[in-house]
Amino acid sequence: MSDAEHTPAIHDMGGLSRFRCSPVERDEAPPDAFGKRVDALRQILAAKKLMTVDELRRGIESIPEPEYFALGYYERWMTSICTLMLEKGIVSAEELR
Repeated sequence: MSDAEHTPAIHDMGGLSRFRCSPVERDEAPPDAFGKRVDALRQILAAKKLMTVDELRRGIESIPEPEYFALGYYERWMTSICTLMLEKGIVSAEELR
């Protein structure tokens, strides 16, 4: 099947020829203050049974492609967390403004 015949979701790109044999980017830097706060929020929400890692992943994978590539790693997490909390009615759109 050619790339044109198969249009994968943004997170199913491994088989596309433009992504084959490229070096793995290693990011060994620790998270910055924002990343630490987002991860702490994720841990609190998980401990309170308000969100699972699978839900976080689903939210990240549902971010539209242009936005996904424009966001940083922890910005994607935060976008997913906000979307999930809105979906579950835990916060309102007004509260997130």
